[in-house]
Amino acid sequence: MLTTAEILKKVKELEITSKKITQHLFTGEYHSAFKGRGMSFREVREYDPGDDVRFIDWNVSARFSHPFTKLFEEERELTVMLLVDVSASSLFGTVHARKKDIVTEIGAILTFSAISNNDKVGVIFFSEKVEKYIPPKKGKQHALYIVRELLTAEPRRKGTKLNEGLRYFTNAVRQKSIAFVLSDFLDDGFAESLKVAGRKHDVIGIKVYDKMDMQLPDAGLIQVSDAETGAVRWIDTSSQTTRQMYQQKFFSHTDWCKNAFLHAGSDLLHVRTDEDYVKVLQKFFIARR
Repeated sequence: MLTTAEILKKVKELEITSKKITQHLFTGEYHSAFKGRGMSFREVREYDPGDDVRFIDWNVSARFSHPFTKLFEEERELTVMLLVDVSASSLFGTVHARKKDIVTEIGAILTFSAISNNDKVGVIFFSEKVEKYIPPKKGKQHALYIVRELLTAEPRRKGTKLNEGLRYFTNAVRQKSIAFVLSDFLDDGFAESLKVAGRKHDVIGIKVYDKMDMQLPDAGLIQVSDAETGAVRWIDTSSQTTRQMYQQKFFSHTDWCKNAFLHAGSDLLHVRTDEDYVKVLQKFFIARR
């Protein structure tokens, strides 16, 4: 358990790192990756050759006996929601960091990216039930509060049910939003609720996984336990067949997740705990433009 001083120190470190990444790598990319709610009227000015004739303001033009055109601007303000999986499997990690640590860092970056663009941001923490809801707001203090909660979130339940988080999101957030679902997606019953959320919102999944989620080491007979169910079993990792079956199960579930997001009209990114997640996010933002 972190002390208050350690929490404050980590929040400050995440703030500095996130702002640095936001300013130097995501300049303009986050902004242009996501559309605003529409266009709003700003002003009229004299018509210039080449202006779209559809936007000529005929009333003003008649008054001044000279053509005037309407100018519009994007209604920029967006609502960003983070759906954060805090189930027991997020505490797993064998290289560089735990999945929870990577989720926290990505969540902090997305939070500060939203705040720096004057967007609202909120969070839904979930395990097999919704653990906490932070309504979307603007401002630095709100961002720091979110980062503190990302760091210290302690679930009351161990399991994973993405259905619960997605359904709560659909019911609680009425305004069209950009939703980042941060999870290892060790669940296979969320396709329908993802599809429902995707009809109204722009949903992006970020699947965070560890190298050992995908591949067992050749380490002989080892005892493993399921962090979410508590089940314990022995596995002979020296068996090539066992290692191949383990890897195939990972790839099969990954393909299932990809198809679930594809059919929901949503995006799914993959981030391994020992890889550079900044490059994954940057590539996605650029592709979105």
